[in-house]
Amino acid sequence: MNKHFALIEDTEEKPATFTKVGPGCYAFTTDGDPNSGVIIGETSVLIVDAQPTPAAAQKVMDCVRSVTDKPIKYVVLTHYHAVRSLGASAYEASDIITSDLTKRLIAKRGEADWAAQNSRFPRLFKDGGDIPGLTWPTLSFASSMSLDLGGREVRLMHLGRGHTMGDVVVWVPGSGVLFAGDLVENKAACYCGDAHLADWPRALERIAAFRPKAIVPGRGNAVVGSTEVADAMAETRDFIVTLRETAADCVDAGKGLKDTFVSVKQVMDGRFGAYALYDQFMPFNVARAYDEALGLDRPQTWTPERDEDLWDALYGAADPAPEPELTLVEDGPDALPETPRTEPDKHSVSATADEAGAELDPVLELDDTQIIFESAEQTDLDAEGPARESRTPALSGA
Repeated sequence: MNKHFALIEDTEEKPATFTKVGPGCYAFTTDGDPNSGVIIGETSVLIVDAQPTPAAAQKVMDCVRSVTDKPIKYVVLTHYHAVRSLGASAYEASDIITSDLTKRLIAKRGEADWAAQNSRFPRLFKDGGDIPGLTWPTLSFASSMSLDLGGREVRLMHLGRGHTMGDVVVWVPGSGVLFAGDLVENKAACYCGDAHLADWPRALERIAAFRPKAIVPGRGNAVVGSTEVADAMAETRDFIVTLRETAADCVDAGKGLKDTFVSVKQVMDGRFGAYALYDQFMPFNVARAYDEALGLDRPQTWTPERDEDLWDALYGAADPAPEPELTLVEDGPDALPETPRTEPDKHSVSATADEAGAELDPVLELDDTQIIFESAEQTDLDAEGPARESRTPALSGA
């Protein structure tokens, strides 16, 4: 290989900042490493995304204890990736919460993702010996649920597929702050290896409908101010759309994966090349965009072996003949069902009671309204029974 695989040369610790972004809301951020969020109420604390290891989570805990001694009651995982979830045990929270879809992804892909990300991010997992195992939710929900931290309401919502199939955003209406996970990045490359690129822009539109005053992204500094929020979301959308459309054009032209990679980078390098983790993520991003353009709706499972095969295919011999093909990694007989492809207008946002069937209004008061996001993946994964409406969380096995 004429490129070092992933982040094996990334050995320097990055300084972290702990910033208040709204009443009771804080952002723990680093330069390109995974962010965490903190929400403090009158009686308890909620953590958004747990960090890769318990040792890394302890740094977040130290920041929390610098501003409050209230107990940490909840840890919310915005999605299943190991860099977000495996530090959860350090918080000793009463409950760990995910979407139902993320719970399914942990079961189907958690072990493989842990192995792959441990290889990709050796610095982040250098203290990984303290990880007790996969992080399992104690509560999960289908579309939305609300929590009370004591005088501070927090809403958890699955707004559709994007960075993964099961992404959750955390909205604090009284503070105007939204914790977006990796659905939004700030001057950092989006990781799209497990993405649904056609759906991701719709999730961003639904986030924008809340008109947040501040957003804590998955990576990069917290974004405060309506103009700054709009800019960060527009840049994230442009990254996703440019990647998807350029790869689709290459597939339409009959190009193989390696030539598609070269073409996509030629288009994107000038605009996005300085973003954190851009070079490291682009092989995975183009591989997923290439698959989606070929009609593969469900992302393939990443493993260390598949990572290495991809890196060799893209950075190996200049003119391989024939061009290396990636091996489809199956999840086994009980794999997540294939999700039917849908046209954009077939994803709808609806609300119960008086708002039934209406699109989400940016200024809609949602205190007494349950939002149900009807999407192909929810219908498919709930095929064994009716879709659940989850303001009250469904207990799930730890």
